[in-house]
Amino acid sequence: MSITISFSKINPRPALFTQVFILGFGVLWVFAALADLRSAEPEDRYAVPRRIMIERDLRGRGITDSRVLAAMATTPRHLFVPEIVRDSAYDDRPLPIGDGQTISQPYIVAYMSELLEIQGQEKVLEIGTGSGYQTAILAQLAREIYSIEIITWLSDRAKPILHRLGFRNVFLKIGDGFFGWEERAPFDAILITAAAPKVPEALWRQLREGGRIVMPLGDPGQTQRLVRIYKRAGKEFVETLTDVRFVPLTGAVQKAR
Repeated sequence: MSITISFSKINPRPALFTQVFILGFGVLWVFAALADLRSAEPEDRYAVPRRIMIERDLRGRGITDSRVLAAMATTPRHLFVPEIVRDSAYDDRPLPIGDGQTISQPYIVAYMSELLEIQGQEKVLEIGTGSGYQTAILAQLAREIYSIEIITWLSDRAKPILHRLGFRNVFLKIGDGFFGWEERAPFDAILITAAAPKVPEALWRQLREGGRIVMPLGDPGQTQRLVRIYKRAGKEFVETLTDVRFVPLTGAVQKAR
Protein backbone atom coordinates (compact mmCIF):
# COMPACT_ATOMS: atom_id res chain seq x y z
CA MET A 1 0.00 0.00 0.00
CA SER A 2 1.37 3.40 -0.89
CA ILE A 3 0.63 6.71 0.72
CA THR A 4 0.72 9.86 -1.32
CA ILE A 5 1.15 13.25 0.30
CA SER A 6 0.13 16.23 -1.73
CA PHE A 7 1.91 19.55 -1.02
CA SER A 8 -0.37 21.54 -3.25
CA LYS A 9 -2.73 22.25 -0.37
CA ILE A 10 -0.04 23.64 1.95
CA ASN A 11 -0.29 27.44 2.07
CA PRO A 12 3.23 28.98 1.86
CA ARG A 13 2.09 32.26 3.49
CA PRO A 14 2.40 31.16 7.17
CA ALA A 15 6.00 30.09 6.54
CA LEU A 16 6.74 33.41 4.87
CA PHE A 17 5.01 35.24 7.70
CA THR A 18 7.05 33.26 10.24
CA GLN A 19 10.28 34.11 8.45
CA VAL A 20 9.42 37.79 8.35
CA PHE A 21 8.40 37.72 12.01
CA ILE A 22 11.67 36.03 13.03
CA LEU A 23 13.68 38.44 10.92
CA GLY A 24 11.86 41.41 12.39
CA PHE A 25 12.31 40.09 15.92
CA GLY A 26 16.00 39.57 15.21
CA VAL A 27 16.39 43.15 14.04
CA LEU A 28 14.62 44.44 17.12
CA TRP A 29 16.86 42.28 19.31
CA VAL A 30 19.98 43.69 17.65
CA PHE A 31 18.77 47.25 18.17
CA ALA A 32 17.95 46.45 21.80
CA ALA A 33 21.39 44.95 22.31
CA LEU A 34 23.04 47.98 20.76
CA ALA A 35 20.97 50.23 23.02
CA ASP A 36 22.09 48.20 26.04
CA LEU A 37 25.67 48.43 24.86
CA ARG A 38 25.41 52.19 24.47
CA SER A 39 23.89 52.57 27.91
CA ALA A 40 26.63 50.41 29.43
CA GLU A 41 29.40 52.21 27.58
CA PRO A 42 29.99 54.98 30.16
CA GLU A 43 30.50 52.36 32.89
CA ASP A 44 32.47 49.89 30.77
CA ARG A 45 35.01 52.43 29.57
CA TYR A 46 36.34 52.65 33.12
CA ALA A 47 36.63 48.90 33.68
CA VAL A 48 40.24 48.63 32.50
CA PRO A 49 41.53 51.72 34.39
CA ARG A 50 39.80 50.40 37.53
CA ARG A 51 41.49 46.99 37.20
CA ILE A 52 44.86 48.65 36.67
CA MET A 53 44.25 50.77 39.77
CA ILE A 54 43.54 47.66 41.85
CA GLU A 55 46.57 45.69 40.68
CA ARG A 56 49.16 48.45 40.37
CA ASP A 57 48.19 51.02 42.97
CA LEU A 58 46.55 48.88 45.65
CA ARG A 59 47.84 45.30 45.54
CA GLY A 60 51.13 46.58 44.16
CA ARG A 61 51.58 48.89 47.16
CA GLY A 62 50.66 46.39 49.83
CA ILE A 63 46.87 46.50 50.30
CA THR A 64 45.94 42.93 51.24
CA ASP A 65 42.47 43.09 52.82
CA SER A 66 40.30 41.13 50.37
CA ARG A 67 37.10 42.95 51.40
CA VAL A 68 38.69 46.36 50.86
CA LEU A 69 40.03 45.30 47.46
CA ALA A 70 36.61 43.96 46.44
CA ALA A 71 34.89 47.19 47.49
CA MET A 72 37.40 49.29 45.56
CA ALA A 73 37.05 47.05 42.51
CA THR A 74 33.28 47.44 42.30
CA THR A 75 32.85 51.10 43.28
CA PRO A 76 32.67 53.53 40.31
CA ARG A 77 35.00 56.30 41.49
CA HIS A 78 34.29 58.29 38.32
CA LEU A 79 30.75 58.99 39.56
CA PHE A 80 32.13 60.83 42.58
CA VAL A 81 34.32 63.33 40.73
CA PRO A 82 33.40 66.34 38.57
CA GLU A 83 33.00 65.55 34.89
CA ILE A 84 35.94 67.77 33.97
CA VAL A 85 38.37 65.39 35.76
CA ARG A 86 36.47 62.15 35.14
CA ASP A 87 39.09 60.74 32.77
CA SER A 88 41.56 60.90 35.67
CA ALA A 89 39.20 59.17 38.11
CA TYR A 90 41.36 56.05 38.45
CA ASP A 91 44.72 57.78 38.60
CA ASP A 92 46.37 57.31 41.98
CA ARG A 93 46.15 60.93 43.01
CA PRO A 94 43.72 63.27 44.76
CA LEU A 95 41.34 65.24 42.56
CA PRO A 96 39.55 68.55 43.22
CA ILE A 97 35.82 68.34 43.95
CA GLY A 98 35.14 72.03 44.70
CA ASP A 99 35.42 74.54 47.55
CA GLY A 100 39.09 73.65 47.99
CA GLN A 101 38.13 70.06 48.86
CA THR A 102 39.56 66.92 47.28
CA ILE A 103 38.75 63.26 46.82
CA SER A 104 41.67 61.30 48.26
CA GLN A 105 43.86 59.16 46.05
CA PRO A 106 42.64 55.53 45.76
CA TYR A 107 45.61 54.12 47.67
CA ILE A 108 44.95 56.35 50.69
CA VAL A 109 41.23 55.49 50.64
CA ALA A 110 42.06 51.77 50.60
CA TYR A 111 44.83 52.14 53.19
CA MET A 112 42.71 54.08 55.68
CA SER A 113 39.83 51.65 55.18
CA GLU A 114 42.15 48.73 55.87
CA LEU A 115 43.54 50.42 58.99
CA LEU A 116 40.05 50.58 60.50
CA GLU A 117 40.10 46.76 60.77
CA ILE A 118 36.40 46.46 59.97
CA GLN A 119 34.96 42.95 60.13
CA GLY A 120 31.39 43.64 59.04
CA GLN A 121 29.25 44.30 62.11
CA GLU A 122 30.67 47.64 63.18
CA LYS A 123 29.05 51.05 63.44
CA VAL A 124 31.45 53.58 61.91
CA LEU A 125 31.53 57.37 62.08
CA GLU A 126 33.09 59.24 59.16
CA ILE A 127 34.05 62.89 59.60
CA GLY A 128 34.03 64.54 56.18
CA THR A 129 31.67 62.95 53.65
CA GLY A 130 33.25 64.97 50.86
CA SER A 131 32.56 63.34 47.50
CA GLY A 132 31.02 60.28 49.17
CA TYR A 133 33.56 57.87 47.67
CA GLN A 134 35.19 56.88 50.96
CA THR A 135 31.67 56.57 52.41
CA ALA A 136 30.74 54.11 49.66
CA ILE A 137 33.79 51.96 50.40
CA LEU A 138 33.05 51.90 54.14
CA ALA A 139 29.39 51.04 53.47
CA GLN A 140 30.53 47.74 51.95
CA LEU A 141 32.69 46.89 54.93
CA ALA A 142 30.62 47.78 58.01
CA ARG A 143 27.04 47.38 59.22
CA GLU A 144 26.24 51.11 59.50
CA ILE A 145 28.03 54.26 58.37
CA TYR A 146 27.27 57.66 59.89
CA SER A 147 28.92 60.43 57.88
CA ILE A 148 29.06 64.16 58.66
CA GLU A 149 29.87 66.93 56.18
CA ILE A 150 30.13 70.61 57.04
CA ILE A 151 29.70 71.83 53.43
CA THR A 152 26.01 71.48 52.57
CA TRP A 153 26.28 71.16 48.80
CA LEU A 154 28.90 68.41 49.04
CA SER A 155 26.60 66.30 51.21
CA ASP A 156 23.66 67.07 48.93
CA ARG A 157 25.68 65.93 45.91
CA ALA A 158 26.91 62.72 47.56
CA LYS A 159 23.49 61.62 48.78
CA PRO A 160 21.83 60.76 45.43
CA ILE A 161 24.97 59.03 44.17
CA LEU A 162 25.10 56.78 47.23
CA HIS A 163 21.36 56.13 46.90
CA ARG A 164 21.71 55.31 43.21
CA LEU A 165 24.40 52.75 44.04
CA GLY A 166 22.07 51.05 46.47
CA PHE A 167 23.62 51.87 49.84
CA ARG A 168 20.90 51.76 52.47
CA ASN A 169 23.20 51.53 55.51
CA VAL A 170 24.57 55.06 55.10
CA PHE A 171 23.24 57.95 57.18
CA LEU A 172 24.33 61.47 56.26
CA LYS A 173 24.31 64.60 58.39
CA ILE A 174 25.18 68.19 57.57
CA GLY A 175 27.06 69.73 60.45
CA ASP A 176 30.38 70.25 62.19
CA GLY A 177 32.25 66.98 62.54
CA PHE A 178 34.13 68.40 65.53
CA PHE A 179 31.09 67.53 67.66
CA GLY A 180 30.50 64.11 66.19
CA TRP A 181 27.07 62.46 66.28
CA GLU A 182 26.24 62.07 69.95
CA GLU A 183 22.80 60.51 69.55
CA ARG A 184 24.26 57.69 67.39
CA ALA A 185 27.26 56.97 69.64
CA PRO A 186 29.14 54.93 70.64
CA PHE A 187 31.04 53.99 67.50
CA ASP A 188 33.34 51.03 66.94
CA ALA A 189 35.58 53.04 64.65
CA ILE A 190 35.95 56.66 63.53
CA LEU A 191 37.55 57.85 60.31
CA ILE A 192 38.54 61.52 60.08
CA THR A 193 39.26 62.52 56.50
CA ALA A 194 40.66 65.98 57.24
CA ALA A 195 43.68 67.05 59.25
CA ALA A 196 43.48 68.24 62.85
CA PRO A 197 46.20 68.96 65.45
CA LYS A 198 44.55 66.55 67.89
CA VAL A 199 41.53 64.29 68.29
CA PRO A 200 38.44 66.40 69.09
CA GLU A 201 37.33 65.57 72.62
CA ALA A 202 33.73 64.91 71.57
CA LEU A 203 34.86 62.27 69.09
CA TRP A 204 37.03 60.59 71.68
CA ARG A 205 34.07 60.34 74.05
CA GLN A 206 31.92 58.85 71.30
CA LEU A 207 34.46 56.10 70.52
CA ARG A 208 33.64 52.76 72.10
CA GLU A 209 36.16 51.21 74.47
CA GLY A 210 38.46 49.06 72.35
CA GLY A 211 37.65 51.11 69.25
CA ARG A 212 40.05 52.98 66.97
CA ILE A 213 40.36 56.29 65.18
CA VAL A 214 42.24 56.71 61.91
CA MET A 215 43.09 60.29 60.98
CA PRO A 216 45.74 62.68 59.63
CA LEU A 217 47.24 64.37 62.68
CA GLY A 218 48.95 67.73 62.30
CA ASP A 219 48.61 71.32 61.21
CA PRO A 220 46.99 72.33 57.90
CA GLY A 221 49.30 73.33 55.08
CA GLN A 222 52.06 71.08 56.39
CA THR A 223 52.90 67.42 56.14
CA GLN A 224 50.81 65.51 58.65
CA ARG A 225 51.12 62.07 60.21
CA LEU A 226 48.55 59.41 59.43
CA VAL A 227 47.83 57.73 62.76
CA ARG A 228 45.70 54.96 64.21
CA ILE A 229 44.64 55.60 67.80
CA TYR A 230 43.25 52.78 69.95
CA LYS A 231 41.08 53.39 73.01
CA ARG A 232 42.18 51.07 75.79
CA ALA A 233 41.04 51.62 79.37
CA GLY A 234 40.08 55.13 78.29
CA LYS A 235 43.62 55.98 77.20
CA GLU A 236 45.13 56.77 73.80
CA PHE A 237 47.55 54.33 72.21
CA VAL A 238 48.91 56.01 69.10
CA GLU A 239 50.40 54.19 66.12
CA THR A 240 52.14 56.49 63.62
CA LEU A 241 52.05 55.15 60.08
CA THR A 242 53.10 57.49 57.27
CA ASP A 243 53.30 61.12 56.15
CA VAL A 244 50.27 62.55 54.35
CA ARG A 245 48.81 65.86 53.16
CA PHE A 246 45.10 66.43 53.83
CA VAL A 247 42.85 69.47 53.71
CA PRO A 248 42.18 70.85 57.23
CA LEU A 249 39.22 69.99 59.39
CA THR A 250 37.11 73.14 59.47
CA GLY A 251 34.58 74.51 61.92
CA ALA A 252 34.88 74.63 65.68
CA VAL A 253 38.20 72.78 65.66
CA GLN A 254 39.87 75.96 64.41
CA LYS A 255 38.55 77.98 67.34
CA ALA A 256 39.63 75.30 69.80
CA ARG A 257 43.31 75.58 68.88
